[in-house]
Amino acid sequence: MPLLSATNLAKSFGAVDIFSGISLSVPHRARMAVVGPNGVGKTTLLRILVGEETPSAGQVSRARGLRIGYLPQEAAYQSDETLWNECLGAFDHLRLMETELAQLEAQMSDPRQAESALSRYGALQTRFDNLGGYTYVNRIQQVLTGLGFTPDELEFPLKQLSGGQRTRALLARLLLSSPDLLVLDEPTNHLDIQAVEWLENYLSQWEGGVLLVSHDRYFMDKVANTILEMSPHGVELYRGNYSAYLEQRQHRWEERMRLFESEKERIEKDFDFIKRNISGGNVAQARGRLRRLGRYLEAVEQLGMQAVTSRNWGEVAEEVEISSSLMSVEEAWQRIKSLKSPVHRPPALHMKLKPEFRSGEIVLRARGLVIGYPNKVLFKVDDLELRRLECAALIGPNGAGKTTFLKTILERIPPLAGEVTLGASLNVGYFAQAHEELHPERTLVQEIESVAPRMLLAEIRDYLARFLFTDEDVFKPVSVLSGGERGRLALAKLALSQANLLLLDEPTNHLDIPSQETLQAVLAEYQGTILLVSHDRYLIDALATQVWEIDEAAGILHVYQGTYSQYRQYQESQRELKRQLEEIQRQPTPPAAQRTAPRSSSVERRRQARLQEVEAQIAELEAQLGVISRFLENPPPDPLKVREMGSEFLRLQNALDSLMQEWESLHNQ
Repeated sequence: MPLLSATNLAKSFGAVDIFSGISLSVPHRARMAVVGPNGVGKTTLLRILVGEETPSAGQVSRARGLRIGYLPQEAAYQSDETLWNECLGAFDHLRLMETELAQLEAQMSDPRQAESALSRYGALQTRFDNLGGYTYVNRIQQVLTGLGFTPDELEFPLKQLSGGQRTRALLARLLLSSPDLLVLDEPTNHLDIQAVEWLENYLSQWEGGVLLVSHDRYFMDKVANTILEMSPHGVELYRGNYSAYLEQRQHRWEERMRLFESEKERIEKDFDFIKRNISGGNVAQARGRLRRLGRYLEAVEQLGMQAVTSRNWGEVAEEVEISSSLMSVEEAWQRIKSLKSPVHRPPALHMKLKPEFRSGEIVLRARGLVIGYPNKVLFKVDDLELRRLECAALIGPNGAGKTTFLKTILERIPPLAGEVTLGASLNVGYFAQAHEELHPERTLVQEIESVAPRMLLAEIRDYLARFLFTDEDVFKPVSVLSGGERGRLALAKLALSQANLLLLDEPTNHLDIPSQETLQAVLAEYQGTILLVSHDRYLIDALATQVWEIDEAAGILHVYQGTYSQYRQYQESQRELKRQLEEIQRQPTPPAAQRTAPRSSSVERRRQARLQEVEAQIAELEAQLGVISRFLENPPPDPLKVREMGSEFLRLQNALDSLMQEWESLHNQ
């Protein structure tokens, strides 16, 4: 039996239908992601499935005793407890057992109660151990650290935390509670890249089921094994992660178009016969064909061509209401012309980014740069260079200084030291994360007029329609727009700037997936230079030619030449080398060569034994030196680590030289 299933769900608010006819099943160990354009009802569907809303039609079935952990987009998580104590609450059952074990230990010291206490203690201790009683404190620390909480924040009362922190706190509590089914609505919204990667790894080992809504395509690639696509035309199920879903969706679209065009061609041939013979010698046959064609067209209008052509006609006829009257030839032709494509692509942006003129080859250069505010150094940049047509992705934890760096480049914040220089012939376009370039009191039309004063009202309306603003929406003030709408308006203004250098600060925030896909395609074709700040790893992986990561702990900006996937592989290799080096350092160092004077008549036997021992030590040292050599071929950005590994290399090389001398001496003997 599945954990949860739904049949023919529908939801309406008054006269507005949100969705209808949704059926799904969430099996054990499921990793199902729900995708679709904004406003299609994804959050409403989750709320119905967890029981926080009632459907207008249909029903939801849950497995008996099912424990659901639900994370809404914005958690109204209220408590007077500290963050740590709130997470401890997930283990109240273990803490009660802990108290009982302590009481039994006291009773065992009493001879009158010792036997019964000992019997109870053994069984309870085994159960306590199996449920993780000796590790739950470590689990709390692991989860809170993984989700980005600092040690100081653990003792903060929840009511003092920000909205994003409270959402992360609820996520931590849900993970520690180990429900049978996790239902997560945009779980990565308030997480930086490190925390998202930690959550990906955590969910990969999760024993229960996961049902989530997310705009993070990279996250879905790592976590999901099933994609449920919602659209105004219904739901469709795809097996695999997000990338597999894209391929399967494209294949379905192509197959449906092939079927549609083939069927339409057949219908038009049939109609041509009817038109030529309706008044001729084959009038009876033509009228029979016209009647069949009319029934077919009515069925197509009610069920869609795919359903009609892929099923038994008898079954179809039972589901549709077909008129018994004979339609005219003219009516048949009008219906044929009105047949619609079965491919329903989600609404998306239609934008272009075209530089007005070409920039110089060197777009940006920094020397000895220090980013921060008076009395607050955020990070240092030794040497940095960005060339024309490159895309640099600037990543790092929240609050590390990414936006500050962009504003330093724009000369809105002065550097604490060093300099950053922009190249020749630059026209810079800036997309601000907080959209401070937008004026709340202006309408959408006025915002476009501010950057394109020569555009006529009709042209502005047509232009805004390409960014999904239609009808009277164009006269709304900016102050009433949602986060996604503000993002689309900011992109509309950016596209009119004709910039050849784009500074983009979280451009995909609040955008739905179709808009993200369009923006990614547009940026991939852009003939200019991009400096991109983003948590969207799917976008970074598609665009970046180099990765700039802020190491908050060291206060340094590391530069990696290559794509994000290559950078992740490099990090993995560095972690593996570090693990191997730690193992080497834990092993005892081979002793320096020592001469041993013969003490008996078995000198030759002793010499052979020592020779074998030295050869084994030489082989071991050469292996250790090989590991360090590979490490130094791709050194980490930390100069202290490089110096430390260099010293270790010299120490092992000296030991190897001594052993080689002893081996030569023993061999010559």
